[in-house]
Amino acid sequence: MPGLVTVAIPTLDAGPAFTRTLAAIRAQRIDAQLQLLVCDSGSADDTVDRARAHGADVIQIARAEFSHGGTRNLLMSRARGDHVAFLTQDAVPDGDGWLAALVGAFALGRDVGLAFGPYRPQPGASPMVQRELSAWFQSFSPDGRPRIDALEPDRRDLPPGAFMGHLGFFTDANGCIARAAWERVPFREIAYAEDHLLAQDMLRAGYGKVYVPGAAVIHSHDYSPAQWLRRNFDEARAVREVYGWALDPRAAVANVRGGVAGDVRWARARQGAPDTSDDGPARPGIPLLVASTLHHGARAAGGLLGGHADRLPPALIARLSLEGRA
Repeated sequence: MPGLVTVAIPTLDAGPAFTRTLAAIRAQRIDAQLQLLVCDSGSADDTVDRARAHGADVIQIARAEFSHGGTRNLLMSRARGDHVAFLTQDAVPDGDGWLAALVGAFALGRDVGLAFGPYRPQPGASPMVQRELSAWFQSFSPDGRPRIDALEPDRRDLPPGAFMGHLGFFTDANGCIARAAWERVPFREIAYAEDHLLAQDMLRAGYGKVYVPGAAVIHSHDYSPAQWLRRNFDEARAVREVYGWALDPRAAVANVRGGVAGDVRWARARQGAPDTSDDGPARPGIPLLVASTLHHGARAAGGLLGGHADRLPPALIARLSLEGRA
């Protein structure tokens, strides 16, 4: 175990809930010193004061200076640890062994550059969000063991599309980076999907990537259908830019059908089959069908629009982007 580990968080108006994240970091049990490092990009609330009250070193930048890749490179440059664990301001470590599990992953293989863990849904999250998160992260490791991805030299020139899915996935909402690897392969200073491109660049450079099932954080969003459309617009636009792939209408319809069917099966498995008759216990089942259809329909619409954002006028792109990307 290294002598010093950094936990780094970019922030903006994190609000009172940020205290949970900070307290959970300070509660970590790890045989190393811990540096807590925050980069705040112009919060109007007491985010900076909360961070400093928990012993954080704070970098302050103007809001206009923030970018997902560039700000994380700044955090890496100011971090003192040999390993730097990244969180977002609303991701809360799920237990006091989170950090040790992440850092321990770097001993599981040769030249490991990245490690990451799963998200767990917030209490009260919608069935759609609960099912999607659990299914996605369980698919990395059905047997519950760490998964190591690496590329042999003759596979490092794979086309970008080959990295879609498990191979190219990394998240800096719950991920850790070896400083030595970052010094060779930094984040690209881009507006979105900087973590996916970092994984791709690291794998091409010969570094390994480890998924750690035991290093979970509580992190999920229950957006409105309009917000889901805008969120998926941003994600689909990034997928097109990173992987050269865009959703087509047939696949979008299949995604909606499959998503709704999956949500119904998931709910039945946990609550018993909902009664869809017109009386009595029917009501719990009907709202799920409506909510699920709206959820997956909005995401599919955002995916279609984002995947073809190059055909849209700039003013519409700015309105559709949840991140405010021009």
